[in-house]
This record gives sequence, structure tokens and C-alpha cells, in this order.
Amino acid sequence: QVQLVESGGGLVQTGGSLRLSCAASGITFSSYTVDWYRQAPGKERDLVATFTSDGSTNYVDSVRGRFTISRDNAKNTAYLQMNRLKPEDTAVYYCNLRRQTPWKTYDFWGQGTQVTVSS
Repeated sequence: QVQLVESGGGLVQTGGSLRLSCAASGITFSSYTVDWYRQAPGKERDLVATFTSDGSTNYVDSVRGRFTISRDNAKNTAYLQMNRLKPEDTAVYYCNLRRQTPWKTYDFWGQGTQVTVSS
């Protein structure tokens, strides 16, 4: 059974930092692309950062230079280091693991962790 457990969210002041973690079990973690998404109240869930299985990373413009996505395949864990946080970063953050094979698409979501940035 696949399980993704997120942690690290909380309340922080503008300019502060948080580090989110996404611990996976029940899968071959290194074979998956990791995405971090966020969903603010009343808005759609948006992609924030990606770390592919072959080591490439990408960020949405609004977080580039402030957020860093990383992964530790030995620990089956992905991270999102968030620095210089702004009130507009307030959202529920979700990790997603995905893998495409010729036969099947694998797609797993964590339960989400709340990040609140006060002004």
C-alpha cells in the first residue's frame, strides 16, 4: 500500500522559512517524479516545483529563487525548502509522486500540510 505523509507546515511570519517533507512508503521512490503543489482558499491547485527521477528540477516563476525542491532517495523522502516566505504563499501544500510506464500511469498524493504566512 502506497502512503505519502507530509509534514513541516505551520505558521510563519513574512520573510521566514519552512521546510516541508514528504515521506513515501510502498513504492520504488527513486523511479518517480516528485511534484509539490499548493492550493490557496478558493483557488485551484497549482504546481509549484518538480524534481524528476533523472534529477531535473523546475519551479514556477513566483517561487524561483526562494524555494528549493530536493529528494533523498535513500530515505524515500522529498523536501521543499521555502525561504523568504510571503503572505501569498499561504496555502495547503501537497506532494505528488507520478510515474508513467508504457502500460500504466502511477499517481499518488499526500494529505496536504497547511502553510500560513502572516504579514
